[in-house]
Amino acid sequence: MSEPIARVRVTQIASGNGRKPGQQATLVGLGLNQIRASRELPATPEVRGMIKKVAHLLKVEELA
Repeated sequence: MSEPIARVRVTQIASGNGRKPGQQATLVGLGLNQIRASRELPATPEVRGMIKKVAHLLKVEELA
């Protein structure tokens, strides 16, 4: 059997207002729209790249 896909929980800790349009769009792409919004996402390279782009606005937790 294949291994389960690793997951991460991302929580927005700062506002996207006044940020560059690319950063605002990345937050929307991650499914985050307000402070304290949280999502569990697969830990794919694409998602990791999006997290890296707005890491200063997020809290990231690895899930088992």
